[in-house]
Amino acid sequence: MDEIKQLTYEAAYQQLETLVAQMESGELPLEESVALYERGQKLAAHCQALLEAAELKIRLVDEDGPSQ
Repeated sequence: MDEIKQLTYEAAYQQLETLVAQMESGELPLEESVALYERGQKLAAHCQALLEAAELKIRLVDEDGPSQ
């Protein structure tokens, strides 16, 4: 998972889209599908964490910014 933590949001999302396409093809053996699903879960969690961090930064900027 350390490799996943190093990915940008865009890179992680792209990998997630690729995994979904592979799984939706229905051509993978069950074991490979399960492995891809597990990686997809980790990628999705990483993307969610990055989005939450970005949202927090935006909130902090909004709170600290000049009020008009």
